[in-house]
Amino acid sequence: HQNREYSYDDWNFWDYGYIREINLFIERVEAAKALTPADKARFGAEGRFLRANAYFELVKRMGGVPLITESLNYDYSGSAAYLRKPRAKESEIYDYVISEFEAIKSILPKTPNEKSRATYGLALASKTRAALYAGSIAKYGVNTPSVSLPNGEIGIPAAKASGYYQTALAAAQELINAGQYSLYQKAPDLSTNFANIFLDKANNPEVIFVEDYKLASGKIHGFALDNQPRAITEEGERGGRLNPSLNLVQSFEKLDNTFAPLAINTGAPTSYVYYDKPEDLFAGRDARLRGTVLVPGATFKDKPIDIWAGLILGNGSILSGDQLGQLKSVDGVSVQAVGLSGPIEGYDGSAQGGFYMRKYNDPVTGSGQIGTQSEVWNVRYRYAEVLLNAAEAAFELGQTGVAVGYMNAVRARAGLVIPLTPGDLTFDRIVHERKVELSFENHLLWDMKRWRIAHIVWDGSGSDLTAQPGKATEPSTRVYSLWPYKIYNPGGANHNKWVFRKVLSGRVTQSHVFRLGNYYSRISDAIVNNNPLIVRQPNQ
Repeated sequence: HQNREYSYDDWNFWDYGYIREINLFIERVEAAKALTPADKARFGAEGRFLRANAYFELVKRMGGVPLITESLNYDYSGSAAYLRKPRAKESEIYDYVISEFEAIKSILPKTPNEKSRATYGLALASKTRAALYAGSIAKYGVNTPSVSLPNGEIGIPAAKASGYYQTALAAAQELINAGQYSLYQKAPDLSTNFANIFLDKANNPEVIFVEDYKLASGKIHGFALDNQPRAITEEGERGGRLNPSLNLVQSFEKLDNTFAPLAINTGAPTSYVYYDKPEDLFAGRDARLRGTVLVPGATFKDKPIDIWAGLILGNGSILSGDQLGQLKSVDGVSVQAVGLSGPIEGYDGSAQGGFYMRKYNDPVTGSGQIGTQSEVWNVRYRYAEVLLNAAEAAFELGQTGVAVGYMNAVRARAGLVIPLTPGDLTFDRIVHERKVELSFENHLLWDMKRWRIAHIVWDGSGSDLTAQPGKATEPSTRVYSLWPYKIYNPGGANHNKWVFRKVLSGRVTQSHVFRLGNYYSRISDAIVNNNPLIVRQPNQ
């Protein structure tokens, strides 16, 4: 974005109308006469899941909030002040959420084939996530003492950390030991296998809970329409909206378990490393890279995505264009001077970052058309996250041998077959593994907040691209791109070879600043004016 600071209103959620509807639903289910006992039990448990999940969404955004678990009714006889409720402690909301997931787990169906309704597996996956968040805030909140309120509406005492981590580990292990879910391992190509986790709806053993889509039911989405590579767009000029960054791409480690920036030069920006094919730059890395990102040289829907920014001529000058796939004359010869997907600075939909999305991008023909669009589901919970939750909780409890076993299982699926040892496991490793495994799955922001490192990483310093992609607290405030160029020098030794340049995109002009006040979203003036019992957030 072009803003330097995140707004205090970002990520806000305060929907008590929704919670009231759930409370009414639960009460009416309990009072229903026509429902069978089995239906009454299931519907009631599903309502309690939705309510607990809503409070989880509230607490991770707002901290402690009023805890209302029954419908409130105004008698229209005077002041409504008696309906006002103060904010509960942040820990009290987490305790409620965790206890509800525990209470309903055995009421819900245990079938792993139910992916879009609440199940036993979903209750446990939700419990381990919520407990892990609470444990992290308790442990790492001591590093940001001003991010707290004196009565506990914001902040969790450090003494509670171990208990929450124990709860998170126990819930994860209960789900693991139940044997209902496993890591998806169907395709022989490891990158394709990883991409297929999010595409394969047929007996997918990893997926626990999704928001599903089906054209025949009239529910579709436009992710493929908006994010198809421009070179192969199925709908006019649509596509290329979301561009992964070089910051993320270089985070995927090498197969020997080491971290290293991509080898694009030997020092100076123009001391290029030459490659026969653009995709060769990314060889020998974690398979999740190419399962998450479409890199230069890749194909999609069996067609080349054609990402390159221009030609480098024999004299070292750069020749490009202002239109996708544009032809230019060089020494009287007409040659293509830029890829059909760009990148071209400022050209909407071209590959500004040098990459396109593969994760969640529908490879089915027609998914990029307005009339069809995509049925790919939105995965909210999956088994790999449960393993990483278990690994993190065990690590925080000092059980590094247990932790590394869970982490190695996830890593081996990505081709990282040299096991990490207990001595290798660090906080940096925990952070890194979640970043690459769960990228674009709505985890990074919340992870950075619960670990209390968001203000350190996004510190507004105008940092260069880090040379330490495995370090959790390394500043990363600007979005970097990687642009491929083709050498055009007929008769020269490097003719038709490929080189790369690191670029700071003009689309992102400011260094990101995450302030201490961003750890919790603003409570609006209207809410406080209507209920003076509500205390405001700190640092805003």
